[in-house]
Amino acid sequence: MDAHLRDLRYFTAVAEELSFTRAARRLHVSQPALSKQVAQLESALRARLFDRSRRAIALSPAGSALLPHARELLRMWDDARRAVGEAEAAAQSTLTVGFQTSIGRGLIPAVTRRLARDLPGWRLQFRQVPWTDPSAGLGAAGVDVAVAWLPVPPDAELSWRVVTVEERWVALPPGHRLARRRRVPFAALAGEAFVALPESAGPLRDFWLAAEQRTAPARIAVIAETADETFEAVASGHGVALLAAGNVEIYQRDDVVFRPVDGLSPSRLAVVWRTGDERDAVRVFTEACCRCL
Repeated sequence: MDAHLRDLRYFTAVAEELSFTRAARRLHVSQPALSKQVAQLESALRARLFDRSRRAIALSPAGSALLPHARELLRMWDDARRAVGEAEAAAQSTLTVGFQTSIGRGLIPAVTRRLARDLPGWRLQFRQVPWTDPSAGLGAAGVDVAVAWLPVPPDAELSWRVVTVEERWVALPPGHRLARRRRVPFAALAGEAFVALPESAGPLRDFWLAAEQRTAPARIAVIAETADETFEAVASGHGVALLAAGNVEIYQRDDVVFRPVDGLSPSRLAVVWRTGDERDAVRVFTEACCRCL
């Protein structure tokens, strides 16, 4: 029986993490389900892929032989999906834009006008992508271009141009001890429980936890996969969360207080695309965003 790509993806995650627990967390599946799929792959290949002990696992000789081929097959499939997505977008004259927080800032009307002028017949389609995808949809070929917060994954073959730089603020529940301050020093927040992005968000999770400013790891209260989940958690008193200044007006609500934070580097909003994608629609969209802001 032929192995499914899912089996190879599961095997690769375990091989790279050398832990079923960490791999399951990375893949957002249960550990028993992951173990079952790997066992099925071993059965299909009639080979033991991992040497297991009570304390650790390691790749077996068969697993070491499979890993580079599994990675290549997964890369080829991702390339194929990307090519199909780009061909379909060109055929439909549609540019799909990924975003993780509401874009706002007057960007969309300005870009829509520019696209209508320079590429008549093309239209924009928007797709919200959860924080679990640190590429904002570009890695899985679900979108053509994204308006996303930096940093993006360093190994994802993505290019970007910064369209705006904004101060970082904090979202607090109304009764919080810091809610009456006009500005909040980050030192006063360092010990607070935070609403965090999923671990799969990678460096973006660290940025919105201000990891570069900490001497100890952040205390995580809740994991949120979208901006709306983040502010619901803050409003419920589960924790605090950092956000960009431009998002304060977009997400304004009566049960959350927003304050600027001192002592942090600013956030950067960028237009992101796949490196090497030189289509006119991507170029026009990028230039329009940069000119608007």
